[in-house]
Amino acid sequence: MSSLEFTFQNALANFVYPLGAVFVYLALLVILAEALSRFLTDDPELTRKVVHIGSGNVILLAWWLDISQGVIVSAAIVAAAIALISYIIPILPSIESVGRKSFGTLFYAISMGVLAACFWQTNPQYAVIGILVMAWGDGMAAIIGQRFGRHIYRVGQITKSWEGSLAMAVTAWIVTGLILLLVQGNNWQTWTISLVVAVVATMLEAFSKLGIDNLTVPLTSGFLCFLLFEYYY
Repeated sequence: MSSLEFTFQNALANFVYPLGAVFVYLALLVILAEALSRFLTDDPELTRKVVHIGSGNVILLAWWLDISQGVIVSAAIVAAAIALISYIIPILPSIESVGRKSFGTLFYAISMGVLAACFWQTNPQYAVIGILVMAWGDGMAAIIGQRFGRHIYRVGQITKSWEGSLAMAVTAWIVTGLILLLVQGNNWQTWTISLVVAVVATMLEAFSKLGIDNLTVPLTSGFLCFLLFEYYY
C-alpha cells in the first residue's frame, strides 16, 4: 500500500466516516422534526424539545467516534450561522415556531463550540456534561412542566412549575452522574458534584429568558463540574 493510499484511508476512517455518521444522524433528526410538526400541529413545543434533546445527543456520538476538536468547533460555528439566518428566513419553521421570541438555537451552538474549544482535547466529559444537562434537563423540564405542572411559581415575569423544575434537577443529576461514573468512577465526589451541578443548572433554567439558559446552563454545568473535580478529586 502506497503512502498516498494509506493517507486517504486514514482520512476516511478518522474524518469522513465519523462526520458522515453525524450528518446522517442530524438529517434523520430534521426529518423526524418535520414529521412531528405535521402530525402534532397543536403542540409545536414538543417538536422543538425532541429536536433539542436529539441535537444535544450528537455530542455523545462525537465523543464515541472521537471526532476532532476542530471539526466540532467548526460545526458549531456553522450551526450558529444557520441559526442567525433562520431568524431572518424561516429555514426550519418546525423547530423555531414556538410562539415566542428566543435565541436558544444560537446560544446552543455557541455553547457547544465554547465547551469543545475548552475541554475536548483533554477533558471531553465536561463538554458532554454541559451539553447533555441542557439537552435532557431543559427538554424534560418543558415536557413534564407543560403536561403535569400544577404548582406554579414566578421569577419576575417568568412562569415556571415546580414539577418542571424538579424534572430538570433530577434529569441533570442523573445525566451528570452517569457521565462522571463512566469517567471518574463510583465515589462520593461523583454523586455530590453531580447534585451541585444539577441544583445550579435548575436555578439558571428558572431565571432564563429569550433562551439564555441555552448559554448559561451548559457553560456553567461544564465549567462548574470541572472546577469542583479539580478541587475535590
